[in-house]
Amino acid sequence: MSNLEILFSLVPRAVLDTCWMSAASSFFALFFGLPIGLLLYTTSSGNLFENAWINRPVSAIVDSIRAIPFIILAASIMPITRIVVGKAVGNEAMIFILSISAIPFYARMAELSFRNVEKDLIDTVYSMGATRFQTILEVALPEALPSLITGFTVAIIAIVAASATAGFIGAGGLGQLAISYGYQRYNPTVMTSIIFILIVLNVLIQWLGDRITRKFNHSR
Repeated sequence: MSNLEILFSLVPRAVLDTCWMSAASSFFALFFGLPIGLLLYTTSSGNLFENAWINRPVSAIVDSIRAIPFIILAASIMPITRIVVGKAVGNEAMIFILSISAIPFYARMAELSFRNVEKDLIDTVYSMGATRFQTILEVALPEALPSLITGFTVAIIAIVAASATAGFIGAGGLGQLAISYGYQRYNPTVMTSIIFILIVLNVLIQWLGDRITRKFNHSR
């Protein structure tokens, strides 16, 4: 297969696979990671729902998963992946693995975003009669929103990079194409093209994230 055939017949499908895996994994990272980050923040010392019995175990689990490199994590949870997804390889399996890797990553970033909200503002609103849930929904979340969006943008970029790495363990997408045609067949044209596409994807994600962040930044 010539370079042109690869670029015009295989690359578009690989881009779609990468986007699909990244989008689905990003959704799960946000859906689960944000509540976990909020839980870590609110149950930490001196905060609204301070509870060391909840905070310490959850924090330990989050940090333990974050400490495992993606390839090792993927290999170690393959039996679980097979039970949950029905198979251990393929795009759907990689979405599960990418999500498991990304959820604790974004949870910590979300926690840091909440910690950047001025403590005096939280205390003032709470002392004026707002309930703890009202304080979270009406103060902590809106004030942390620009930082949460920035962190989510970083998480998506990390997921895109990990999805390319997933090509080594049976996923499709640009990573698999780079390995099969760029690396194993020593084809610099294909490899360079895929690198360029990944750079463009990351630049676009960062640009969009910055635009959305500026829209919600109250300080501007």
